[in-house]
Amino acid sequence: MARRFSINRREALALIAGSGALAGFPDRLSAQVPAVLTRPIPSSGEEIPVIGLGSWITFNVGDDIKLQDECTAVMQAFFGAGGRLIDSSPMYGSAQKTIGYGLEKLSRPRTLFSADKVWISDPQSGREQIRQSQGFWGVPQFNLLQVHNLLSWDEHLQTLFEMKDAGQLTCVGITTSEGRRHSEIENIMTSQPIDFVQVTYNVLDRDVEERILPLATERKIAVIVNRPFRQGDLIAQMADHPLPDWVSEIGAKTWAQLMLKFIISHPAVTCAIPATANVAHVRENMEAATGAVMDPALRKRTIDYVERL
Repeated sequence: MARRFSINRREALALIAGSGALAGFPDRLSAQVPAVLTRPIPSSGEEIPVIGLGSWITFNVGDDIKLQDECTAVMQAFFGAGGRLIDSSPMYGSAQKTIGYGLEKLSRPRTLFSADKVWISDPQSGREQIRQSQGFWGVPQFNLLQVHNLLSWDEHLQTLFEMKDAGQLTCVGITTSEGRRHSEIENIMTSQPIDFVQVTYNVLDRDVEERILPLATERKIAVIVNRPFRQGDLIAQMADHPLPDWVSEIGAKTWAQLMLKFIISHPAVTCAIPATANVAHVRENMEAATGAVMDPALRKRTIDYVERL
């Protein structure tokens, strides 16, 4: 059952205030920050909000200060709305540096749940890449490290397990996207003591419902969902069609919120990570983590409705 995580206005402001951090980033928090739905990480019991923040493409802005500041404003809105988990990778260009820039501007919010990846073919270089990633983020250690797209996964997992045992890491995971290598993902889930698995899942891409999501529940593995909007294509596809009249039952006001509520209503899903560089969009996404989620009947109606369009 989804639980709630809430912060009051003073705590929310504390996340984004301090030593000039708000300069150029006006306070637009509401008088009361709404509670957001959370789910526990099965291996630790720690609760994290069901909506996180991805950084693929959107945070790859190079050294452009204006664009870095725009991404910082997105992070400010994300934390202010109760968000915690930010996900990145060495594969994402300058995204890690952009996150580090934003965290510094925002005085390093204490509620951050940092999720990054190791992505290098040489297993001997994994630890050095992780150290470099920590430097870009400006964090002493990550909450979660994942083997990105299963690259040299066997060797990298052993490194991550050693780091976890040494107290240098909280959680270990693996990732894939766009329906690739699901059989291998299943094998790892059954043979390795991982804490997280990251996969693609949305109202049209539902292959993981067959084996991976039930296996995650069985093995007590947290699930992060990437590409919830098919990199924006799903929302663009729906834009010219009316929302179904029953969306008010779950408090959804937009297609993005409806798509996110579909994902987070699956009981095996721990967190979905839409990526955006738009403040209005991150607020819209975080609002999907409030209020009601879909029951099985509404999930089926959503699938049927979208597939007819």
